[in-house]
Amino acid sequence: MQKTLKKYFLVFTAPTLIAFAFAFIVPFIEGIYLSFCKFTTVKNAEWVGLNNYKVAFSSGQGFWEALGFTSLFTLVSIVSINLLAFGLALMLTRKLRGTNIFRTVFFLPNLIGGIVLGYTWQQMINAVLYKYETTIVADAKFGFWGLVILMNWQMIGYMMIIYIAGLQNVPTELIEAAKIDGATAWQTLIKVKLPMVMSSVTICVFLTLSNSFKLFDQNKALTDGAPRGKTEMLALNIYETFYGRAGYMGVGQAKAVVFFIVVAVIALLQLKLTGSKEVEQ
Repeated sequence: MQKTLKKYFLVFTAPTLIAFAFAFIVPFIEGIYLSFCKFTTVKNAEWVGLNNYKVAFSSGQGFWEALGFTSLFTLVSIVSINLLAFGLALMLTRKLRGTNIFRTVFFLPNLIGGIVLGYTWQQMINAVLYKYETTIVADAKFGFWGLVILMNWQMIGYMMIIYIAGLQNVPTELIEAAKIDGATAWQTLIKVKLPMVMSSVTICVFLTLSNSFKLFDQNKALTDGAPRGKTEMLALNIYETFYGRAGYMGVGQAKAVVFFIVVAVIALLQLKLTGSKEVEQ
């Protein structure tokens, strides 16, 4: 059987590999090339070297401000989402009535589109701020915490499901042994449950990090970068550069390449850091 699989391996994988090459690898390589060009279409690209990167990093482009805002938002989102999701998972893995209903309710926001969520939360937050005669776009801190709340509301349920799966796989023998040894509930959580669900932590932190860093549609709908670009995340900044400024497509492409490198490096470091703490079961 194994010999047959090895013999026809390429036959079965070729369609997927070809589709992946045309849909991702070829456009990705072309995108890197275009980041060194001035263009309006891919057919009239003119090589300009590192000029696009110089312009992208210059003052007035908002790249560094957007990167700082995105990094802070990502850090807060990772901590808040994973702590709340793990806490909910702990509660919903106890033998309580109606846990399946709660799991469904918490997961549902993940099924709603980002644009819809953005405009919905904009209206709700503005309704609260109306009492104080202000709006979400009047102050950057309103936009920041609005995005954090929106992201938490959308992603906590999804992360919770992953944590529940991890907690349910913790051997009951280990928990019972800890209780016999006189471990408290907190000690059991820290010394037994948490090390055993580190694979779930790795997945959840990676998903939260990647989704937070590349957040676009919620940011576009909720604040659109207002006031004065202070709540503009990196994906929105790239979009506005590419489509909102005539002759700046190459600069936008250069920002996109840097954006990819930043996210890839951070994600790989996170996977290595949390992955090294996983316990084999």
